[in-house]
Amino acid sequence: MTTVSVHRFILGLALSTLLANSWSASAEATTERTAATSTEMLALLDEFAQAWNRHDVDALMSMMTDDCIFDASSGSTVEGARYEGRAAVRAAFAAVFERFSDAHWGGARHVVSGERGFSEWTFTGTLDDGTRVEVNGCDLFTFQDGKIAVKNSFRKNRTSP
Repeated sequence: MTTVSVHRFILGLALSTLLANSWSASAEATTERTAATSTEMLALLDEFAQAWNRHDVDALMSMMTDDCIFDASSGSTVEGARYEGRAAVRAAFAAVFERFSDAHWGGARHVVSGERGFSEWTFTGTLDDGTRVEVNGCDLFTFQDGKIAVKNSFRKNRTSP
């Protein structure tokens, strides 16, 4: 299986799980509500991705709820490192830009279904020691009142050839 096939398989699996968990029993009412919400949330995720590439922590935080959670892709616990609340999430986002002054998330693609969203991207950046990082990753989102309540981040962990 090629790398592209694996990525498509993983994206398909994530999307099917996301969609299966998002449908409610009242499909007709949910469809009307979700159509507007999905459009708004897709626009929010697009702006969120743009804010990451501008390294704009203020803009990022304006899209997060007051009780937001950020589960980083690495850390000492099963969910990576968990940051809860605006101050902790803000500090964690700022730390990414401190660690990777040229951080960039390219090729962002977004999917939204109800109160859940999914973004896939390729991260590139350079550490202070000159080590170049390029990895594929994704974020799973939970929305609340038109903002991001949870950002759960995943990325590949490349090893040296």
